[in-house]
Amino acid sequence: MTEGRLSARNLGRHLGEYGIVVAFVVEILIFSALSDHFFTVSNLTNVTLQTSLLAIAAAGMTFVILSAGIDLSVGSLVAVCGVTCALLLKLPVPTGAAMLLGIGGGLAVGLVSGALSGVFVARFAITPFIATLAMMTIWRGAAYLLVGGRPVWGLPEAFDFLGSGRLFGVPFPTVVMVVVFAVAWFVLAHTPFGRSVYAVGGNAEAARLAGIPTARVTVLVYVICGGLSALSGIVLASRMSSGQPNAGLMFELEVIAAVVVGGTSLFGGRGSIVGTFFGAMLIGVLRNGLNLVGVGSYVQQVVLGFVILLAVMLDQYRKRP
Repeated sequence: MTEGRLSARNLGRHLGEYGIVVAFVVEILIFSALSDHFFTVSNLTNVTLQTSLLAIAAAGMTFVILSAGIDLSVGSLVAVCGVTCALLLKLPVPTGAAMLLGIGGGLAVGLVSGALSGVFVARFAITPFIATLAMMTIWRGAAYLLVGGRPVWGLPEAFDFLGSGRLFGVPFPTVVMVVVFAVAWFVLAHTPFGRSVYAVGGNAEAARLAGIPTARVTVLVYVICGGLSALSGIVLASRMSSGQPNAGLMFELEVIAAVVVGGTSLFGGRGSIVGTFFGAMLIGVLRNGLNLVGVGSYVQQVVLGFVILLAVMLDQYRKRP
């Protein structure tokens, strides 16, 4: 009985570590067999481009969920940061200064929002779900108020490079995504702060007794999430050549899905940024592959829901003694 229990536990652990990679490879093989257009350089490049915004925000969400938190405001931040950036880009100043003001202003809004969410959670002991739900509502309303519910058009052509340009033939958003994940991996795997994030998520009280500044760590993970959500919103505004106050609707659910599908536990303390990368790519490939084989968007939502449900069930299975 004991050996059987240990084998089941080992199976769950290995599924958590490698299951997402196996699922990703199987998914690619299936869609390659179903469509001749899937496994081509142009289509795979397009997948990375389409998935980059989701992946960038999911990298930030990984920090929050690893610390046993949640951030529901990322979709609204995508909108308000994109709108803020667009408004600042239209100021009557030289293009270079407008770019600095726009990108800097958009990022600042995301960082401030993350800091506020972190303070509400860490200092005022507000449940992360409630604190970030409130921020989600505030920023969505702010996005509409800033522009009167209308998109902001007429942005400088130089700004388009962030979302539509290419660097050595690679879409620039893909380059940004790779850089974000490389930095996030280094921080989580090779810095004291990264180890503190895991410790806080595993047992916040034990981490505090061990001398880890749990409140500071909590605030910082929300700041990181807010900043990367803002970056995603700015790149989206560049791709659309406009600031859209309705951007990012339900985006937070896909971001959380990418993290959970990638094997990060919703209970905190377990997971990896590499898993999140494959989780985001799995969702991106799923959408792209289903489009190529002619599956409608409504059916895609159903399929994605089942994928999320299976990922959560696996997480629960791994937690069993």
